[in-house]
Amino acid sequence: MRFLKPILLLTASPALAEAFVRPTPQAQSTTAEFWFALATIALCLALYAVHWMVARR
Repeated sequence: MRFLKPILLLTASPALAEAFVRPTPQAQSTTAEFWFALATIALCLALYAVHWMVARR
């Protein structure tokens, strides 16, 4: 265990660690925006359908 400690200290040194680089977000494509808009409209229609069915009771 005595011989393992210096090796662990050298390998776990912060000097050897590289800095964290934040990932840059990619811009959405036109196709992705179209499908997101379509899904949003479908969700709103589904919520309205549930509201209409519950309000009828």
